[in-house]
Amino acid sequence: MTIEKNTEGARAEWKLSGWLDTQSAPELEAALNELAPETEALTLDLAEVEYVSSAGLRQLVAAHKKLRGNLTLRNVSSEIQNVIRMTGLDRRLRIEA
Repeated sequence: MTIEKNTEGARAEWKLSGWLDTQSAPELEAALNELAPETEALTLDLAEVEYVSSAGLRQLVAAHKKLRGNLTLRNVSSEIQNVIRMTGLDRRLRIEA
C-alpha cells in the first residue's frame, strides 16, 4: 500500500492505493501516529484501494477515534462499501461519493 499525503492547515487528505490488510495496516497506523497534533480532520481517498481486511477496518476505526469523528472516506468502491455496511461501520464512518 502507498499513502500520498497532502496537508493544508488543520486538514489532511491522504490518497491510499493497494490493499489495506494485515500486511499494510501497520503502515497506516504509523502514519496516523505521525499526524500533527493540530490536524483536526482527515480525508482518506480510497479510489485506488482494492481490498480492505478486518485489520484495515480496525485502522479506519482508530483514525475515526483519533480525529474525534472528523474522518471522511472518499471514492470508496462498492465492494468496500459493502464490507463497511456489513460490519455496521457505515453508521460511524462518514463516506462521500
